[in-house]
Amino acid sequence: MVVLPDKAYRRTTRRMAHGLCQLATVLLAAAAPPDPASQHWAFSRPSRPDPPRVHNTTWPRNNLDRFVLARLERDGMAPSQEASRRTLLRRLSLDLVGLPPSLAEIEDFLEDESSHACEKVVDRFLSSPHFGEKWARWWMDLAHYGDSDGYLTDQIRPVAWRWRQWVVDALNDGMRFDQFTIEQIAGDLLPDTTVEQRMGTGFFRNTLSNREGGADLEEFRNLQVVDRTGTFGITWLGLTLACAECHDHKYDPISQKDYYRLFGFFNNADEVNVAAPLPGESIGFDPAKKIYGEKRKAVLLPVAEEFEALQKKWEAKLLETEANPGRDHLWDRALELLGLVWGGNLGEGQLEGLNIVHTPWEERTPDQRDRLQDYFLRAGSLTDGARFAELKIGEVVAQLDKLANDLPSVTRAPTMMRRRVPRQTHVHVRGNFREKGEAVEPGAPAVLHPMHGSGDRLALARWVVSHENPLTARVTINRLWQELFGRGLVATSDDFGTRGARPSHPQLLDWLATEFVRREWDMKAMLRMMVTSATYRQRSTASPEVMERDPTNTLLARFSRQRLSAELVRDNALAASGLLNRKIGGPSVFPPQPASVTAEGFENKWQTSTGADRYRRGLYTFIQRTSPFAQLATFDLPNNNTTCTRRVRSNTPLQALNLLNDPTFIEAAQALGARLLRDRGGNSPVAHRLDRAYSLCLARPPREEERRRFEAYLATQIAIFQAEPEAARTIAGEPVPGSDLVEQAAWTCAASILLNLDEFITKE
Repeated sequence: MVVLPDKAYRRTTRRMAHGLCQLATVLLAAAAPPDPASQHWAFSRPSRPDPPRVHNTTWPRNNLDRFVLARLERDGMAPSQEASRRTLLRRLSLDLVGLPPSLAEIEDFLEDESSHACEKVVDRFLSSPHFGEKWARWWMDLAHYGDSDGYLTDQIRPVAWRWRQWVVDALNDGMRFDQFTIEQIAGDLLPDTTVEQRMGTGFFRNTLSNREGGADLEEFRNLQVVDRTGTFGITWLGLTLACAECHDHKYDPISQKDYYRLFGFFNNADEVNVAAPLPGESIGFDPAKKIYGEKRKAVLLPVAEEFEALQKKWEAKLLETEANPGRDHLWDRALELLGLVWGGNLGEGQLEGLNIVHTPWEERTPDQRDRLQDYFLRAGSLTDGARFAELKIGEVVAQLDKLANDLPSVTRAPTMMRRRVPRQTHVHVRGNFREKGEAVEPGAPAVLHPMHGSGDRLALARWVVSHENPLTARVTINRLWQELFGRGLVATSDDFGTRGARPSHPQLLDWLATEFVRREWDMKAMLRMMVTSATYRQRSTASPEVMERDPTNTLLARFSRQRLSAELVRDNALAASGLLNRKIGGPSVFPPQPASVTAEGFENKWQTSTGADRYRRGLYTFIQRTSPFAQLATFDLPNNNTTCTRRVRSNTPLQALNLLNDPTFIEAAQALGARLLRDRGGNSPVAHRLDRAYSLCLARPPREEERRRFEAYLATQIAIFQAEPEAARTIAGEPVPGSDLVEQAAWTCAASILLNLDEFITKE
C-alpha cells in the first residue's frame, strides 16, 4: 500500500471529490425534469380544442357537454338523469339570483311546456337586479371586502360600500370582464376617466389599515402594497405571488425580482376618497357649494396672505419630516395625523393629504386647496403657535365650520390614485422593507408574456386581459364553474402554479377559456352556457357504483349538492317568510346579534338596524373585521383579512342551534307561520298551507309521508299550546287578526322545522 503524505493526500481527495461532484451534476442534469416554466400547462397560452366525438349524441345540449361526456364514456360511466323541473328551477334561482323562486315563478315555469322554457327562465334571472347582488359576493371574497380597518382599533369605513355598489351595478349592466378588470386595477388612469370608472379601483381599498397613534406609516403602507400585490396575483393570475416576497418562489418560476416588479405597480398607487354623489345629491350641493365658496373667500380675505405664508412653511416642514423620519417626534405625529384625521376621521386615504402637499399650489383643484387649508387651520399651530393665537385662527375656523354645516352632504367613494412624486421600488432583502436591495422598474414576470405600455397600472391591467395571457381567462372561468358546480375544473382555484392541482378536464377548461375571450369576456353569456348545459341539469343522486368510483364528483356524472353560503342561508329564510327587504344598494346594515359578539372587538359599536333595514340581504351586512356578524361566521364566512377564492363548507351543531335560536330565524319562522295562517284558501286549509309552505321553502309539494307527519305534529303542538297559552303567545309573535293564537304558534313551530331542514339550506 502506498502511503501519501498528509498534504498530498488532501489534494488527491479534493480532486476525487471534485470529479465526483462534476459527474453527479451531469447525471442529475440528465435526469432532472425540464424547466417548469416551459413544461407547466398553465404558463402556455390555451389552444382551442375541437369538441370531441361522443357515442351518446342525444345527451349533449351544447359543446360543453361533449367534453364532459367524452371523459365519462372513456371511463365507462354515464351521466345521471335530468333533475326534476322544480329542482332545476330552484337550483337556477339560487345560483343566478341567490333567492328561492317565488310561487308565481314556479307556476309559470311548470305551465310553460315549450322546449325553451328553461332558457327563458335563465334569461329572466340574468336580467334581474338581484343577479348583481348574488355574484357581487363572489367577487367581494376575492377583494376581501370589509367595512372596518382591522387591527386593534378596527375603525369603521363608512363609505366602503360604494365600491360594493359599483360591483353590483357593473355585474347587472353586463360589463365585460376585461373592462371590469381594467377599471378595478386602473380606472383612475383611463383617458378622460369618470367618477364611476375611478370607483372601480376601490377593489384595492380593502386592505387593512392601521390608524392607531404611533403606528409606523411606512411599515403599514408597505403591508398594504404587499397585500395588493398578493391579491392581484391570486385574483387574476391564480398564482401565489406572495411566496416570492422574501426569496425566489420555491416551486413556481417567479423570482423575487419578478415579485417586486409587480409590487412596483402598486407602490405608486395611493388612497384617496373622491366625491361620488348619489342620484339627486348634486342638485342641491352644486349651487350651495358656489355660495359657500364666496362666503369662505370673504372670511379668509383679510388674512389670506399671512395664512398662505404660514401654510407653505408648514408644508415644507412636513416634506422635510417625510424625508427624515425620527428626527422630531412632534412632526412625525403631525405627518401621521395628516392622514389619520383627514376629513373628520371618515376613513379617507392616509396619503391623500400628503399627495396634495406634493402637488404644486397652482396645480391643486379648488377642493384640494380648501380641504388641505381646512386641515392646516386646525392642526398647523405647531408651525408658529404664537402667530396662530395672534391671528385668532380659532375664530376663523369657527366661522368656516358654520359655513360648512350649511352645505348638503355628498357621498364619497374609496379609490386609488397615482402618486404625485413616484417612489423608487427596490427588492426588499429577505422581505424587510427597511433593507433595500436592487432597484427595479414595474414589469411582468419573466415566465409570462411581455408587457407593452408605460409601466403604470393601466399597462398592467391591459396586460392582464391581453389575449396572450395564458392565465386570466382560465382562472376566471374556473371560478365561475366552481361557483355553480361546487368544485373547479382546477380544484386549487387559488393556485394554478406547479403545486396546484391539474385540471380534471384540461380540454374543457381551455375550450371555455378561449370561448370566454371569443365572446368578448361576457360573463353572463358564459354563465348562461353553463346553466343550460346537460351537465348542469343532472340530478344530484347517482348509483352506488358511481358514488364509489367518483366520490368527489370529479368526473361530473351527477350534480353536486352544495350547502348554501352564509349570506344565502339567511336570505332564503327571509325570502320564504316574506320579511326580505329587496332594496338594491346602499350603506351596510346591522342585523340583530348577541351583544357578547360585539364585545369581542375593541370598542365596536353595533347599533342594530330598525325597520326594513333589519331584513336586508346578507350582502349588505356590515363586516366588522375583528368581530364579524355571528350568523355569517357560523356558516363559514371567510376571513376578511385575506383574499378568498373558495369557501369552506362545514357541518356543525352550532349551525343547527343558530337556525333554531338566532333572532333572525325566529322572526322568519314567526313571519312564515303568520303568512301561512293568513292563507285560508282550499277545501282543506291545513293541506293547502302545507303545500304552500313547501313551495315557498323547497319549491316542491310535500310527499305523502311528510304530509302525514306534519299534520300529526301540528295536532300535537296545538294540544301543547292549548295547555300553555303563555308559551303560545311567546312563540307566535305578533298576532294575526282573526286567527287563533294557539294555531298560529303551532304553524310558527312548523315553519321553524322547514327552515331548519338540510334540504332548505342546500342546493340540490
